[in-house]
Amino acid sequence: MLEMYAQDTDKKIKISVRTSLRASTIDGGLSTVFSNITGGVLLSSFLLDLGASPFEIGMLASLPMIANLLQPLGALLSNRSHSRHDYGIWTFLPSRLLWLILLIGIIFRSANPDFSSHLVYLTLALVVVSNILAALGSASWMSWLAALVPPKLRGRYYSVRNIVSNIASFLCLPIASFVISHWQGGAIAGYGIVLSISILAGLASLICQHFMIDINPQKYQINNFDTLPQDLPEKHQEYLFNNLIAPFKDRNLIIFLIYFGLWGFAVNLSTPFFNLYMLENLKVDITWVTLVNSLSSGANMLMLLVWGRQSDRVGNRPLLIFAGLAIAITPIFWLLTGMVQVQDQLWIYLLIFHLFLGGTWAAIDLGTNNIQIAIAPIRHQATFFAIASAVAGVGSALGTTAGGTLAQYAHYEGIFGIFSLSAILRLISLIPLLFVQEKQS
Repeated sequence: MLEMYAQDTDKKIKISVRTSLRASTIDGGLSTVFSNITGGVLLSSFLLDLGASPFEIGMLASLPMIANLLQPLGALLSNRSHSRHDYGIWTFLPSRLLWLILLIGIIFRSANPDFSSHLVYLTLALVVVSNILAALGSASWMSWLAALVPPKLRGRYYSVRNIVSNIASFLCLPIASFVISHWQGGAIAGYGIVLSISILAGLASLICQHFMIDINPQKYQINNFDTLPQDLPEKHQEYLFNNLIAPFKDRNLIIFLIYFGLWGFAVNLSTPFFNLYMLENLKVDITWVTLVNSLSSGANMLMLLVWGRQSDRVGNRPLLIFAGLAIAITPIFWLLTGMVQVQDQLWIYLLIFHLFLGGTWAAIDLGTNNIQIAIAPIRHQATFFAIASAVAGVGSALGTTAGGTLAQYAHYEGIFGIFSLSAILRLISLIPLLFVQEKQS
């Protein structure tokens, strides 16, 4: 009787986990729609239509990265909560509703065109506040999902989840850009239309989280770690401090953080300006820019299953080294696009190049996520995720700011030097990764 009860309970748990993972996958697709429209090339194009400078475009990319500095605080706050789900709602819901303010600003700007410069600053302010709130919830979300995904299926599950997200991106970007380009009220009003749809998608993604198994962080830690202070209220400050610095006591984690920060700086020194380079230097229409970005997402989607199997088979560190070498030299290929004189040849070059980028970045995205889960101590998992995101955020923000400053003072010609410098620094940043230890590798 007890065995039958245990089997029935085990079956229910498996069904609940399966339902949770499906809900998380749908959530990933809807969240991608929201993030693609409230960031990336569409938001950059929106700011360019408002008259934003290259420095402001660089700030647009760096501000979310700076917000990641608050992820360790978010990890500590989430560990004090009694529900991963409730904590996520309190952070992600306001961060998405805030974009309604920009809709009001766009409506006001249609009656007063002089409001354009103020709308640029309003957009940057919303990016800051929205990403701060999202940063406070990111570590908790990663820890929640890491607890639900079985370790043996980690590579395959995250590859499937990323595929769904890439399908959403593949469909969202060209449709949204078409609406923006052909809207009778103009591109700015068209962006307002797609922004309203993205907000609805963002809210719908939060509904999916209601179908996921909730986790109580405090109960989870107390049940699994008998070394957790029993008199937590009396030693709360000491516990929080020890929880925060614990990852810095592990040499392997420190080496990974060095790699992660350097890679973020090197990549973001040039990456935010690739779309700007196509829009301003190559004079490519926004519709075609979003099309090649969508094709890149399609290549990313197709290669995720391949990289997912390789991740489960050989580990994530070899994956990151191999793909990192390929990504390191891509800024040089961007320089070659300026030498293509025939427009038809340029389109072929951009298509092939973006397919290569998408397929290679699939390995980077998957490997980066999985190696953090693999090397992070379970007890301090949320804290390490937060610290890693903060370190990457600082490095990425410094890279974007440095790139934006160089592009601003050297005008668009400065982008060529930025691309070359980025390629060199990307190769250098891979050196610490050689010394990261991963059991599966």
